[in-house]
Amino acid sequence: MKQYGYEQSNADHTLFLRRRNEKVTLLIIYVYDIIITGNDHVESTRLMSRLNGDFETKNLGELKYFLGIEVARSEEGIFLSQRKYVLDLLSEVGLLECKPADTPIIQNHKLHDSPYQTNVDRDWYQRLVGRLIYLSHTRPDIAYAVSMVSQFMHAPKKDHMDVVVRILQYLKAAPGKSLFFGKHGHLDVEGYSDADWARNVTDRRSTYGYLTLVGGNLVTWRSKKQKVVSISSAEAEFRGVTKGICELLWLKRLMIELGYPPRIGMRLFCDNKAAISISENPVQHD
Repeated sequence: MKQYGYEQSNADHTLFLRRRNEKVTLLIIYVYDIIITGNDHVESTRLMSRLNGDFETKNLGELKYFLGIEVARSEEGIFLSQRKYVLDLLSEVGLLECKPADTPIIQNHKLHDSPYQTNVDRDWYQRLVGRLIYLSHTRPDIAYAVSMVSQFMHAPKKDHMDVVVRILQYLKAAPGKSLFFGKHGHLDVEGYSDADWARNVTDRRSTYGYLTLVGGNLVTWRSKKQKVVSISSAEAEFRGVTKGICELLWLKRLMIELGYPPRIGMRLFCDNKAAISISENPVQHD
């Protein structure tokens, strides 16, 4: 790609881009699957012709299906879903006719690692959780529940498997739920962060979560247990804020490389006054 005059992105090393006459052409690759996009149609055609000359390639036309992700377009915007992926997963585990669940996990759950619980097949558990982790790329509604069950991959118990089954029952309720990317007339960047405090009953660590929006569209999200024990809710929330800030800075760097830098300051929202105060006042290091 560099021989073709493309630059490798520093924000995402699988992304290559080339600007020409204020237009941009993008190529992103995963192993041997490639997406080419951009607003320079002449360069896109030239790139596909050069790739055909150097490699054995197949042009599948307009993007409709990529790595299990279905892409649909309309006048309103673009939809991303994994409906077929969900139905295949439910069919594999025999839950196509199961009773749907309203939520992916029980509120105020108390998942923990106990030696007194019944063991389950670890390979089967890891396979199911691994597929749910991939599914969470288009289903932010299951991100928290999947992050919980993924913490017990080393020694899963019956209670952990019950939560995995509940997530699958929740997916049965709406297998085609999708992400929507629409035009809102701006590319403002916003983020939201939150965290619980000492929720894990085993090690008393907190779980943080954040999401980011570009142009009013949800683009990234994460839910993960913190690496250290926070001694206050303010500390747990502040650690979540720092992760959200890192994600915003990464998005800013990527958008600058694409040629669409944020025009106004990026905003990060948090619901903890103490964490906000610490963030706004760098003097409060203690």
